[in-house]
Amino acid sequence: MAAKRTEEILKRLDEVYGTEYICYLNHETPWQLLIAVILSAQCTDARVNIVTKDLFVKYDTLEKFANADLKELEMDIRPTGFFHNKAKNIIACAKRLVEVYGGEVPSELEDLLTLAGVGRKTANVIRGNIYNQPSIVVDTHVKRISKRLGFTKEDDPEKIEYELMKKLPKDHWILYNIQIISFGRNICFARSPKCQECFLYDLCKSKDKR
Repeated sequence: MAAKRTEEILKRLDEVYGTEYICYLNHETPWQLLIAVILSAQCTDARVNIVTKDLFVKYDTLEKFANADLKELEMDIRPTGFFHNKAKNIIACAKRLVEVYGGEVPSELEDLLTLAGVGRKTANVIRGNIYNQPSIVVDTHVKRISKRLGFTKEDDPEKIEYELMKKLPKDHWILYNIQIISFGRNICFARSPKCQECFLYDLCKSKDKR
């Protein structure tokens, strides 16, 4: 019964949002995506894209990020918030990529997690978008909506990730995150979700359902 319900939820998400892999952060290279994802913490993708438009022209190689002046980089990324920490992490991350990985962004989770500013969420974004390796990205939308849909009761992103890996078919791991971001931005808001317009209303297990 639970498997049938999950299948129906995914079918409806596919019908409404399609099955195309979309990345909302503009990038041309794997390392650009990695830096964009680091910048996206506590910041909208739209704002990150505005910042990286000039940032990736000024710092057009990974080496330039590795050798960047900390204070100058802080000013360059200031609009994304938490710029002291992000600038420090970006420089350290770029240095390690250049010195340890020959300027290549690694594909293995264990390697990605050794980079400054990279947690499981960022690592899974890279694995999914760059290397097409089935991975589940647990962002705020995925966490909130997966709980509302009854896929998890957990709060810890890593535990949610493992639960979703058990419940969702592998071919939907990357797709689920892409679809849920759209769903969370358009219908299933954190506050005052549009329950009456929701195409998953009859399958939702949220106690706050209106």
